[in-house]
Amino acid sequence: MNSTSIGKAFVLASVVLVSISISQTPTQPVSASASEAAAKPLLLEKNEGEARIWRDPPPGEFMLKVTPQNNGSHHLVFGTEDMHPGDEIPLHKHLGQDEIVYIEAGTVHVHLGDQERDLHAGGTVFIPAHTWVSIKVVGDDTASIAFVFSAPGFENHLRCVSVPANEKPTPTTLEERKKCDHEGNVIYKEDEQSPKP
Repeated sequence: MNSTSIGKAFVLASVVLVSISISQTPTQPVSASASEAAAKPLLLEKNEGEARIWRDPPPGEFMLKVTPQNNGSHHLVFGTEDMHPGDEIPLHKHLGQDEIVYIEAGTVHVHLGDQERDLHAGGTVFIPAHTWVSIKVVGDDTASIAFVFSAPGFENHLRCVSVPANEKPTPTTLEERKKCDHEGNVIYKEDEQSPKP
C-alpha cells in the first residue's frame, strides 16, 4: 500500500471514528438557523488549506484543513505538518479533545503517557484527552504527519502561536504562550516548569 492509499485510509478512518462518536451523542432537533450554519464540504489538495508559520523557532509551516473557521465544522479539526530532522512537538496534554496523529512519512519518537517508542511511515498515535505526549523527528528525513482532533478547540492555540504564511513571525512571550494555551485547552510541561525568558 503506498503512502497516498495509507493517507486516504487514515482520513476515512478518522471520519468513521468521528461519525461513530457523533452518532452516540444525544441529538437535539435541528433548527433552521443551525441547518444554515452546516459545515461546508471541502475537496483539498495537499498544498490547499490555511497555511501557517510557527512564531517561535525552529521555523516551520503547518496547514489547517478542516476547522470551524475554515468550513464550519462543528465536530472535528484536521491538519498536516512537515517536520524536519530534530523538530519536536514538546510535552503537552489536551484538556478537551482526543487526538490522532498519523505518520505519513519519516520516523518520529513518541512519548505517550507511560509508553515510548519510534513510529515509522504508516504509524498511528491515539492520544486520549489528559494524556501527556511529545513527538520528535529522528533520523535524517522529514516526517510528514496528519492530525485529527475529536472536537474543535486546539486550533485556537495553533493560530495563536503562528501567523498566516504571508506574514513575518514574531516570537511569543511567556504571557502570550499562557494565553494561547488557555485558548486551546492545552497545557505544555515546559511552560509549567521552566518558562522561557
